[in-house]
Amino acid sequence: MSPFEVVVCGGGIAAVEAVLRLRRLAGDRVQLTLVCDDSSLAYRPLAVQESFGLPGVRRYPLERIASDVAARWVRDRLVSVDIASRTVQTEGGVELVYDALLLAIGGSEESPYPHAHMFTDRAAREVFGEIVHDIETGSVNSVAFVLPHEWVWPLPLYELALMTARRARSMNRSPELTFLTSEGRPLKAFGRAAGDAVVELLREAGVTLHTGVVARVPAPGIVSFAGGEVHADRIVTLPRITGRAVKGIPAGSRWFVPIDERCVVPSTDGRVFAAGDATDFPVKLGGIGAQQADEAAAGIAHLAGVGDRPPPLNPVLRGVLLTGARPLYVASRLIDGLGWQSEVYEQPPWPAEEKIVAEELGSYLRLTDPS
Repeated sequence: MSPFEVVVCGGGIAAVEAVLRLRRLAGDRVQLTLVCDDSSLAYRPLAVQESFGLPGVRRYPLERIASDVAARWVRDRLVSVDIASRTVQTEGGVELVYDALLLAIGGSEESPYPHAHMFTDRAAREVFGEIVHDIETGSVNSVAFVLPHEWVWPLPLYELALMTARRARSMNRSPELTFLTSEGRPLKAFGRAAGDAVVELLREAGVTLHTGVVARVPAPGIVSFAGGEVHADRIVTLPRITGRAVKGIPAGSRWFVPIDERCVVPSTDGRVFAAGDATDFPVKLGGIGAQQADEAAAGIAHLAGVGDRPPPLNPVLRGVLLTGARPLYVASRLIDGLGWQSEVYEQPPWPAEEKIVAEELGSYLRLTDPS
């Protein structure tokens, strides 16, 4: 029997989680090919620490990861998919045939406010490290943290605000720190308990919180919203996430790939799956991408004749909020399809070193040294 050809496109959390899970589920029944133009998996959840002189992004060579799972690695970029012939084309002209395809190509980042400093985990130290330095020297006396109102993972901005407050206090500085969000309460996706905990943390840190406001940044140093205006020496925001268009693949709002409850892309003969920031799932979180990757891997293994068809994905949100002191652990899960149950922990309910909870990747990285 010829191997079942599986092509996984991407080199982030979801893509690596998928190849690890597929190899464990299906063994030699599948032939894996990993397509990505990056040279390494960048593990970025601790990127906010870099601005404060602490360890941040870790990198793991994709060539080594591919070798460890006996996968072929094609260092190239996906440009198109032909559903009828079950082939993908790369930017370098490589054509790959698939029996199942997983798109874990991530999203693109765009600045929501032209007059704000956009913090990104790809340039954490460069973007925010200078602001921290200026607070320490007293040349910056006010910072406004402005959360975009859609398609963004909000945790890093709360972390920056809390860690900045703690660093300033340790340096006997007292800058005016303001946080603005369109959410009715912080971390809305995690439910009331998490939101209430963050409100209290911000209050204790001396950060002024404005909720339920849609902010604009019409000029440098000015944040305006209905009924008010904030002036600040520095304005910090997060990138808004958009999808990446792939010829031959359906695209929904803002170019995100639509998926069903089993992470299957519609109108692709049930052979194309998607996971991570590329999808139209509204929460952009590495742990959600890993859960989607596991769901897709189980579905692909089933197509390859291994295991039953998996049940629909019931995602669980898990996050670790860095505060500059003791982290806060938050989780949220859908209960009986009726509502979200929020949980807050002071002690880690999952392995403490895992800021992103990913079943396969977590175990793999604990045994693997970064480059």
